[in-house]
Amino acid sequence: MATARQHPADEAAEPTTAERVHSLLTATASLTVRALGEHHDLASPVAVHGSRLRLRAPIDAPLTLAAVDAPDGLAVVLDVTDVSPVAVRDRVRGRLSLAGRLRLAHLADDGLSVHLRVDTAHAVLSTPYGTGAVTAAELALVTPDQLARTEAGLLTHLADDHADALAVLTRLLDPALLAGRPAVRPLALDRYGLVLRLDHPHGHRDVRLVFPEPATDTEDFGHRMHDLLAAAQHALPAHRI
Repeated sequence: MATARQHPADEAAEPTTAERVHSLLTATASLTVRALGEHHDLASPVAVHGSRLRLRAPIDAPLTLAAVDAPDGLAVVLDVTDVSPVAVRDRVRGRLSLAGRLRLAHLADDGLSVHLRVDTAHAVLSTPYGTGAVTAAELALVTPDQLARTEAGLLTHLADDHADALAVLTRLLDPALLAGRPAVRPLALDRYGLVLRLDHPHGHRDVRLVFPEPATDTEDFGHRMHDLLAAAQHALPAHRI
């Protein structure tokens, strides 16, 4: 993935693997739990507390019953798929597999479901750009990206309502990347920058535009986008790494 930068090279340009894992878990609303040779699909948000995760499951679900019968913890693998909220070719941005031990935590307030706790052992995140491993200790040291929960809404807003701004941002790119006039769609964003998908008839290329400084929240993200647009409109130079 090409990167256009607008700040000193010694500053971070993108999240670490551990931060990506934490952010993906924080933003997901569904996952698959592999346990005892079976797959259990859960429509559940994930609460991350250090290296411990909290899930919700129906009180009579097979996974809940298995957790009750495993007081020392049930060996599980959680699978989470990161899918771009914007319609693009090859929409899967990453796949996370997290191994750990699952235990029954407590009954939920509704009386119909339970909270399950997962003590993380390690996790592996695979993306089109590579694969990274994360230990429980590394996961416990990071926090989710400030834009993780709002990323989907921000991306779809950019795609649906600001195609003109996306076209302006391409002025920051190496002109060679724009040969053939690819369709430009927003693929991902985080506090460090925005990833654009350059979609050609027979393939695609992703490029990261790095903010002059990281965004601190959703409102600040708007300011950082204005910074990039101003740089593009004034034809300020950007270089790839």
